[in-house]
Parts: sequence; structure tokens; C-alpha cells
Amino acid sequence: MERHAVQPINSVTRFGLTQLLYTITTILFILFSTAAAATQELLRGFTSTPDPSVSSFQALLSDSTGNYSLGFIRVKQTQLALSVIHVPSSEQLWVANMTRLPKWSGPTRLFFNGSLVISDSHSGVFWSTQTDGDRVWISNTSNLQIEKLDQSHSILWQSFQFPSDTLVENQNFTSAMSLVSSNGLYYMMLGSDFVGLYARFNPESDSNQIYLKHKALEAKADVIEGQGPIYMVLSSDGFLGMYQNGLVPVDVQSFSTFQQRGSGIRRVRIEPDGNLKGYFWTGSSWVLDYQAISDPCELPSSCGSYGLCQPGKGCSCMNNRTDHSSGGCDPQENNSGDFCGTNGDDKYWVLRRNGVELPFKELMGYEKMGSELQCERACEVNCTCWGVVYSNSSGFCYMIDYPIQSLVVLVFGMVVGFGIFRVWKRKRGVKGYVEEDGEVGVGPYKNLGSASFRSIELCEK
Repeated sequence: MERHAVQPINSVTRFGLTQLLYTITTILFILFSTAAAATQELLRGFTSTPDPSVSSFQALLSDSTGNYSLGFIRVKQTQLALSVIHVPSSEQLWVANMTRLPKWSGPTRLFFNGSLVISDSHSGVFWSTQTDGDRVWISNTSNLQIEKLDQSHSILWQSFQFPSDTLVENQNFTSAMSLVSSNGLYYMMLGSDFVGLYARFNPESDSNQIYLKHKALEAKADVIEGQGPIYMVLSSDGFLGMYQNGLVPVDVQSFSTFQQRGSGIRRVRIEPDGNLKGYFWTGSSWVLDYQAISDPCELPSSCGSYGLCQPGKGCSCMNNRTDHSSGGCDPQENNSGDFCGTNGDDKYWVLRRNGVELPFKELMGYEKMGSELQCERACEVNCTCWGVVYSNSSGFCYMIDYPIQSLVVLVFGMVVGFGIFRVWKRKRGVKGYVEEDGEVGVGPYKNLGSASFRSIELCEK
């Protein structure tokens, strides 16, 4: 068998192969770089529709680190929201504020024509940034931004100025903003020298109930009137600080990991139960790092409507005939609050309990009255009053102008609260009142000041 010797590659051939390899590598690099750049910015003319095969999140745009992504997220299977998520945990950090949600279907589309817009051909525009920008991108802090590609590269719009329910590190929260829980019932806002948590207990009213008020302690700096509003920042050092001017905070709320250095990130969210909680990302999970309300019974509605919260023992119902574990205590009837009009007193019955108090009564308005009878009569003549709580020791009468929420069970002693509440009837023809033991009283019920109601003795136990 004839063997042929392998000829060595000369310098000219080696140079040619090197040039060819370099050319191929350069082309591949450009192609991959272009593809990567396409996912890290949206330019004018971009459009996208929801993919029917996606079950949860459809990514459309990512930051340079891959930690954050903008995309469609499914809501109740058939609808969608536009959201920025933390990719490793799939936690939503920002959601576009839409009064109604579009369908997860072909007619819905997201496009960028200078404004980032969600619309469909049937319902029109659901949401728009109303800008005239040139590109959309996400910073490595999760801030979705619309930029003008001029000499100044000005930012025309950014999600950090329109937070939903979450704040992230170094995001300024101002008095013009609010954090709103995902169920829309609770929100956080700044006052002149405090941060407040509020509840929307009555959808028919513009007045909302404040249930937590944290005033600036002014330990390191004073709030100076006329020097501008305060603002809040979540620090990477592990505290929620309020500021007015400069770098010195007027108030600091420390987290469990305060001044503990690490590679994780932080976020604060107003939860669906009304609590404000802080979290720390360890690299594999979010760890609870802070909560504004530590006692569950101090939450605005810890046991739901018409529920009772007993510290250390859990929930029960104001009406002892209803089991809280069966799904709550709310009668699920007409909650319009219209106790006026013809035969208005036939629409509801009265429930009263001894030994209860409001979880945030120090933040509620009250009137000092001479007796519990005077307190209940004040509610009787007010057709928007849902009930009253009367303190036998202080004489304070707290009037409730929204559907009744959870109350706290008192340890009986010198201070005893009495609650009298209107409850919409479950079905027509049921009349009477209910005492604290849950038994139906005798005789027809007319109003809160009726003889039958006043026959129930209000006394300390």
C-alpha cells in the first residue's frame, strides 16, 4: 500500500485559514450581538401580540443583566397585564396601571410608536405612556424607561415614577405617588411629615380610612415647613428612610438585615392584607426582612368583614351563629350602605357585641357622649352609618361609615367596648336583632333607637 506523507501547512495557507476563522467569528458575534440588542431595547415600529401557547409570562424586553424582564403576564387565564418581573423569582415589581385588562388574544397588541401603547381593534387603547420617544429599555435596577435619542438622551417616561405595589432599592417615592395593593383595597401615601397606610373600605365614598400613621421621628434632621415635601427611599443598607433635603434622613425604619452587606437586592410591597413588608433576595429566595404591622389583629381587616380577631387565638365571627372557617362572616348581601329611603329599616337587622374595639381607633374620629344609648342614636339618625363602637370608660363614640371590618376582642377589665352594627338581611321577612350570644331577639325591629333594642342592657362584665 502506497503511503503519502502529510504535507505541512505553509505560512500563506495558515494566514488564510486564520483570516477565514476571524471573519466567521466576527460575523457570528455581530449576529448574536444584534439578536441580544433586539431583546434589550424596543425601537419605533415594534409590535407584539400575546402568544396563545404561553401559560404565564411572555417576555418581550430584558435588561442587560437578564435579571429583569418586561412582558405580558396572564391574569385569570383569559386576560393580560403588562409587567416588569424579577426573572429569577418571577416576582412582579411593576404593573401598568389599567382600569380594565385586555384579553389574551390576537386583537390585543403592544406597540411602540414613540409611546408605548396597549390596545386592541375592538376596545381601543387600554394604556399609553403618551410620549414621543425613540427607544424603550430597562435599567439594571428594573426601571422601565422611554428615551429620546437626541444629544441629551433625555428620559421622557420611567416606571419608577408610576409604582404599582412595590418599591425597589434607590427608587424615590414622593408625595405625588402611591403604592396600591394588588387587590386595590389598600394604599400607601406620604403626608407632610408622615407615611400613612389607607383602606378603601367603602367603594361608594371618596373618604378612605387611615389605619397606620408613622410620623417622622426627626432624630437626625428636622422636617422644616416650607422647605418642600418629604420623600422616601429604600436604601441598599437595609432601611426605609424619609428625607426632605440632602442626604440626612428625617426618619429611619430599620430592617432585620440593617447594615448587613451582601449581594442581594431589596424590595418593599404593600400586601393584599394591607401590611407593608420588606424582602431581601438571598440569591435563591426572598426572605421577609421587615413588616410595618407585626400583630395580625392590628391589620385593617385580619378576619374579614364582620370578623373578630382575638390575639393569639385567631378569628371568629361577630355573629356566633356563623362559623368563620366556613368561608368568612360577611353576609354577602347588598353592601351599598343606603340605609335611607322608604322602609329603609326593613332592609337590615342589628348585631351587637360586648367587649370589642377597633384595631386603629386612635386614628379614627370620635365624639364624646354621655351614654351608649346616645351613641347608638347618633348612628340611628345617620343613614350612612354602618355601626358604632362605644367605650364605656372614656365615653368615646366611634362612628363607622363603611361596611364593618374586623374588630378586636378585648380582655375584659375596666375598659369595655360595645359595638352596634347594621347588617343587611339575607332574605326578606327576617326581622329582629341579634345579641352578643347570637340569639335572635323578640319582636319586630324598627330602628336602632327602638324599645326592643334599648331593652338590651349595656353593662361592663
